[in-house]
Amino acid sequence: MDAVGQAFGLILDTNVLLTILGSAVFGILVGAIPGLTATMATALLVPVTFFMPPVPALAAIVTATAMAIFAGDIPSTLLRMPGTPASAAYTDEAFAMTRKGQAELALGVNVVFSAVGGLFGTVVLMFAAPVLADLALGFSSFEYFWLACLGLTCGVFIASLTPLTAMVSLMLGLMVSTVGFDTISGFPRFTFGVTDLMSGVSFIPAMIGLFAVSEVLRGMADPESQASLPQQRIGNVFRGLGTVTRRYWPNALRGNAIGTIVGALPGAGADIAAWVAYAMSKKFSKEPEKFGTGHVEGIVDATSANNAALGAAWIPALVFGIPGDSITAIVIGVLYMKGMNPGPTVFIQNPQLIYAVFMAFIVANILMVPLGLAAIRGSTYILRVPRRVLLPIILLFCMVGSFAITSSVYGIVIMLAAGVVGWIMEENGIPVAPAILGLVLGEMLEQTFMTSMIKSEGNLAAFFDRPLSTALGVLTIAVWLFAGVSALMRLIRSRREVTA
Repeated sequence: MDAVGQAFGLILDTNVLLTILGSAVFGILVGAIPGLTATMATALLVPVTFFMPPVPALAAIVTATAMAIFAGDIPSTLLRMPGTPASAAYTDEAFAMTRKGQAELALGVNVVFSAVGGLFGTVVLMFAAPVLADLALGFSSFEYFWLACLGLTCGVFIASLTPLTAMVSLMLGLMVSTVGFDTISGFPRFTFGVTDLMSGVSFIPAMIGLFAVSEVLRGMADPESQASLPQQRIGNVFRGLGTVTRRYWPNALRGNAIGTIVGALPGAGADIAAWVAYAMSKKFSKEPEKFGTGHVEGIVDATSANNAALGAAWIPALVFGIPGDSITAIVIGVLYMKGMNPGPTVFIQNPQLIYAVFMAFIVANILMVPLGLAAIRGSTYILRVPRRVLLPIILLFCMVGSFAITSSVYGIVIMLAAGVVGWIMEENGIPVAPAILGLVLGEMLEQTFMTSMIKSEGNLAAFFDRPLSTALGVLTIAVWLFAGVSALMRLIRSRREVTA
């Protein structure tokens, strides 16, 4: 209890509170610009933390990342351009609500359930860190292979069209993920002599292109379709939240749980948590046919999950020094820089600093509601800007974000190419979301499969040797069989209706 009292004193210091406020504004600005991710916000803060004591340095990172993840929902909802990858899973759903005149409700759900999800992840971080981190440590390449397969299966479930078109999109993403050096042999593949392609196709510029640039191209090709956006002023975003909360509180709890579990797995992160939560929401919904048409149910699940994953990702980072995602990989470096070597001993040697970090999470998520509302009010003026002015500005921000990721024109080229491909896909009824998921998980799928085959000397039965891998393998295959049987039953019913 003495450590907790010291932590309160550390976090309530005026300088620390001002640091939290400043980093919150910074995180919102970065997250709201398509292409400037929460990871980038963290990386940009690292040079500043050199001159800070441990508590304000870590509090700044915690606050900026939490705000950036939420702020990515704003352009996602208003413009169909996810500010961060964590918002990509439900971008189409949120934008569909905007087109229906429900942007107010979508943004209110985002800010409130983001804050609740962040607080849930923080509570788990505080009380269940050792247990969940121990579970994550039990994962080997065999378990990660099945986890990647399960994640890719979600790519089919989240598709708003037929599973066949989703599979085409997914395979396209997997194919693109093989460009570059082979993860095992180091042999360059599909580079065609282009040096930049040896590093592979960068995910962030590709995501910006598939979502944002394709939307810009659509606006240029058909300006009248963009004119149908409701030019309304966002008023009370809390209107209707009571009904949503009463109806979908189990979805919020499920999203929080999924985000916590996925976030605690090393390398997973908030973006994968959002994909899985959205897919689960559609799978178990009583109204799955409404998904993709502007249905708030999936947004509740996914926005709860990606914010819950933030706190959970710190579990393996703090307890075992294993990064839960790219953000905590940077955090581990900051911990070492401040003399707080991550691992079990950090709870013994510096307990007051760890508790102060926990409290920083709580303060950041509480601040998310008032600051998020201010950001929403300001950003809604975007809807009043003429499209002929707004689209070039958006394209400029996309180019800046893509260039910042790769530090070269190569990122801009990927973004533009992906934008053209994304526009062609959607014009032909092929969803782009599964392609993004295939690009994200493709490398993980290949690397874990090849590593497992090398360890088992080509014995496929080894994928079912370990209890965890057996459970995940059986679950994944069961999902495949269930999806196949469901598709077959729908086909039989449709044929019976035709013959009748």
